[in-house]
Amino acid sequence: MHGILNINKPAGKTSRDVVNIIQRLVRPAKTGHAGTLDPLATGVLVCPVGHGTKLIEYVQRMPKTYEACFLLGRHSDTEDIEGEVQLLADPPQPTLDEIEAVLPSYLGAIQQVPPAYSALKVAGQRAYDLARQGKEVELASRLIEVYSIEILAYDYPELRMRIECGSGTYIRSLGRDIARDLGTEAVMSELVRTAIGCFRIEDAIHPDDQLSRGTIVAALQPTSLAATQLPQVTVDHEEIVRLAQGKVIEPAVPDSAEEVAAMTTAGELVAVLVPGKEGGWRTTRNFANDYL
Repeated sequence: MHGILNINKPAGKTSRDVVNIIQRLVRPAKTGHAGTLDPLATGVLVCPVGHGTKLIEYVQRMPKTYEACFLLGRHSDTEDIEGEVQLLADPPQPTLDEIEAVLPSYLGAIQQVPPAYSALKVAGQRAYDLARQGKEVELASRLIEVYSIEILAYDYPELRMRIECGSGTYIRSLGRDIARDLGTEAVMSELVRTAIGCFRIEDAIHPDDQLSRGTIVAALQPTSLAATQLPQVTVDHEEIVRLAQGKVIEPAVPDSAEEVAAMTTAGELVAVLVPGKEGGWRTTRNFANDYL
């Protein structure tokens, strides 16, 4: 029971709800998820199982693709329709050309202030807990990366966009900032995560289907998919034995690599390797014993 599940999270369920459903079926194996989706949002929720849980951070590094709908001329304390939505008095109605003109400034590495209603911690407490208590929440801006933004449809007040971005990006806050650049406000009304790296919504299973331990086993994808963003090296049996013993190996690694995925000749993930202190490459994630 080791691998990665690609789940299509339905609206109304938290990411934790989905993990709990899977956990009951895969025990004693562990599970988790690699990137929270709010209850309003739907789409790809990657849930590693067993050894896959040791690779969550590598899935989190993968680019994410979203399709979002924003309603212009509206404000919400949560930045989406889950909060108290207020219509602005006589807001401007930007043209499609005006919207397209501001989008380039949101590409690349940019600073973003996360929403007050988020799971980030402030002095040890969740920001959304403080916000719900009516307390002022000030979150520092942080660096995010946006790879592409495409307008899918625009019929005021409804603006639909496809966004590809890195980890830590709040899509509702991106819509907030774009709207403010246009002299108005916006709330997010829909959000679908269509992909995380190679995990795509077309291949996802639905947690409301008749899930069982058997259907989960059948749907598990190999843990090697979590390491597709890393340079890869092939290791032989002797090297696998050394890795299982906690020893370093000396594979042919690209000069610029800081981390590599050690693979069997069949393309199975043996370990994630980092440079050893005294030369060679040592494991930081080690599954070598599974191949002996």
